[in-house]
Amino acid sequence: MYKIGIDFGGTNIAAGLIDENNQIIQRTNLPTRKEKGMEGVCEDIATCCATLTEQAGIATKDISVLGVASPGTINSVSGVIEYYSGMNVRNYPLAEKLRKLTGISEVRAENDANAAALAEAVVGAAQGAAHSVTVTLGTGVGGGIIIDGKVYSGFNHSAAELGHIVIVHGGESCSCGRRGCWESYSSATALIRMTCAAMEGNLISELHTIAHQDGKVSGKTAFRAAEAGDSAATKVVRDYIAYLATGITNIINIFQPEVLCIGGGISGEGENLLVPLRKLVDGEQYARTTPHKTRIVTAKLGNDAGIIGAALL
Repeated sequence: MYKIGIDFGGTNIAAGLIDENNQIIQRTNLPTRKEKGMEGVCEDIATCCATLTEQAGIATKDISVLGVASPGTINSVSGVIEYYSGMNVRNYPLAEKLRKLTGISEVRAENDANAAALAEAVVGAAQGAAHSVTVTLGTGVGGGIIIDGKVYSGFNHSAAELGHIVIVHGGESCSCGRRGCWESYSSATALIRMTCAAMEGNLISELHTIAHQDGKVSGKTAFRAAEAGDSAATKVVRDYIAYLATGITNIINIFQPEVLCIGGGISGEGENLLVPLRKLVDGEQYARTTPHKTRIVTAKLGNDAGIIGAALL
């Protein structure tokens, strides 16, 4: 039997056919047609499912489960999208709709960050750990928590909004309505903001050279300029990692996971990010004097995490 995993986001619907070893053996994708609403999204998901089975030469009856990783607050028991701000969706019966459209009787749904965390726990960087946390550093800061091998989503399916813990009282405004959220200091968006501010204050800087070469300021700009020895960039990177360490230390102090995975675009900096980060966290975490401490690692599955995690639901 095969499984299908769908990672549905604001711009793209990525789909994969998963074998018994939890490996993606067929892929397809379609753009997210927001203008068609969730009805259109479900029709496109059904099209992706049909494409995958046709590519593999199998029938719908060979699919044991269809899993969907979706943004927003997802009731994983009922398969209902209770709220997704990106498309102004409330109480949409996603699983029920897809059962009818695809003919697949077992349909599951979960928040996309939770699904990614599940994938990292089962076949990714946290494989073998009963307790793990995955943090994704992208446009925002996403999070997923695995306790005893299961996704923890709270009594109302809204847990693990890790980006919205406050680390600077009265600090930068956040899209959630609070001020000083971790997301406002540790997302790629925040790093770009900090980089642009440093460029405005340092007109002669390697930051300008690299941004010009790339045609834009990105999450990589400050790291690349810091590697070239630029002092303004070095300060940006140091400040960014300090903010990141503050949030990660808070999470470790609360959950004490065996493994904490860092994913998203910024995680591509690898050890340039992790070495100073681990040093700061090691000096600040509550369990710093014990021999058993959380391992901080780079997430392994990248953009496949949502697809694989959805199939594992």
